[in-house]
Amino acid sequence: MRLPTAILLALVLSLNSGCSGMLPVAKTTDESRWDSFDQVKASFDLIVPFSTTKNDLQKLGFDPYQTANIQILNYLAIIAKFMPNTNITKADLPQGLQGCVEATDSCIAYELKTQNLKSQREGNLFLDLLRFKRQAHQTGWRFSAFIVLVNDLVVYKLWDGQPRIQGEVYKKNPLGPLQEPADLATDAAVVGTF
Repeated sequence: MRLPTAILLALVLSLNSGCSGMLPVAKTTDESRWDSFDQVKASFDLIVPFSTTKNDLQKLGFDPYQTANIQILNYLAIIAKFMPNTNITKADLPQGLQGCVEATDSCIAYELKTQNLKSQREGNLFLDLLRFKRQAHQTGWRFSAFIVLVNDLVVYKLWDGQPRIQGEVYKKNPLGPLQEPADLATDAAVVGTF
């Protein structure tokens, strides 16, 4: 009878000690040829509108048939993206996009979205399991690229991203398991840099 009591006592003590090593870790990594923000940005910087061809893009890794997470968009999707209402006319667009609108079916775009995010839960295991208090630390990076081609020639490019994501998420539920469950992984995805 002493052994089960000792095991139970050890378990209760470990839960109360805030054993954060037992808390979950979430990692979101898109499959791609690039391991860092700097690598994908360096490849993107080698693209020169009205000079880079579709074959050149393949060599740089921007090939939707070989690289994961690249979406192919037709000219209608491009128009919807850059001319979302009638206040924006073709004349308002950069030269390469104007050519795309005129080329219709000869125009496509590649849209790349890649990221590497890691979320590490921290704090007291007991409070976390019962949803009284949850906190997580998130690190990583995100990169998005938009490349427009007319007749296999790049005519426009645009990028955005976050080279360094680092932030904290903190959720406190005074009623613990009696309140709505808090999805810390979803909340961590919207954390900004600090």
